[in-house]
Amino acid sequence: QVQLVESGGGSVQAGGSLRLSCQASGYTGRSYSMGWFRQAPGKEREGVTFLDSVGNTGYADSVKGRFTISKDNARSTLYLQMNSLKPEDTAMYYCAADPIYAGYSRSRYTYWGRGTQVTVSS
Repeated sequence: QVQLVESGGGSVQAGGSLRLSCQASGYTGRSYSMGWFRQAPGKEREGVTFLDSVGNTGYADSVKGRFTISKDNARSTLYLQMNSLKPEDTAMYYCAADPIYAGYSRSRYTYWGRGTQVTVSS
């Protein structure tokens, strides 16, 4: 059973940066695609970025040029570097993994973390 644990969230002023981490465990040795999602109060969970098993990435238009997804395979850790943060980036951020799917559809991911809160003040 794959387990995902996010960390690195916090409060920051607009224009600041944060780096989120997602520690993965329980892998069986196969490759997984992974993604970051976020959910603001009263809104649906939305896909932010993904990294597939061969290194292809995708970014939502709202974060393109500001956020960067990366992975350290030796540490089984997924990262999300967030720069030039805006108040509208405030949300709970979730890490997700799937053995096959890579994209923005939350229903297609099999494994989820419990989230880490990011709050950006103006």
